[in-house]
Amino acid sequence: MVRPSKKTQIPNLQEAIKDVAWKQIAESGAAALSLRAIARELKITAPAIYNYFPNRDALVTALIIDAYTSFGDYQLRARDEFPKERMVDRLRATGLAYRQWAMDYPQRYQLIFGAPIPGYEAPLMEVLPSAARSLRALVSVVDDLRVASKLQAEDSPSIQSGYEPHLEFWNKFASEYDILSLSASMIIWSRVHGLVSLELAGSLPPFGVDGAALFRYEIDSTIRQFVKE
Repeated sequence: MVRPSKKTQIPNLQEAIKDVAWKQIAESGAAALSLRAIARELKITAPAIYNYFPNRDALVTALIIDAYTSFGDYQLRARDEFPKERMVDRLRATGLAYRQWAMDYPQRYQLIFGAPIPGYEAPLMEVLPSAARSLRALVSVVDDLRVASKLQAEDSPSIQSGYEPHLEFWNKFASEYDILSLSASMIIWSRVHGLVSLELAGSLPPFGVDGAALFRYEIDSTIRQFVKE
């Protein structure tokens, strides 16, 4: 196995490689990610990186999985700051955590939700478990509302014919939830995702660069629409 020289021995080379990769993405975008450039910055040989990531796509996949995992964990922690019976507070906390994580880690958010990287296609079976986890906080709270007969989403659409395998795929990695809960969750997610994406792109004038007020309004509006009093 090729290793860095003693002069450049790095305690956790795998994490160091990913740290420099995030720095590259912040400076030049994900499409410009280069294993050789990372090796130069870390003062190691390119083969030392290949021991961990055989090519650029393998590194991108690892970064995407890390981003989704962090994203999901952040929302789950926010949800769990409130006991299970305080479902509205848990729903609001999950929504606010969604935006806050994106504001704190814009490069990570853009990597998982932004423009595709030319020549890269995420391996679905590797990425889906962490991707599904990133929505678990929202779906779980919505499902709790349904079980408590407090979910107001009776007219939500059902799964279209031919897409049943997609639901099975979701259930395999994200726990089984009622289709009504999933449908309402997708609508809620699309709203918060849209506002966060516009804010990160600086596309919210005349409300300013900070979209916190608009986002809170949308969260409250969503609660009024989907939660029975």
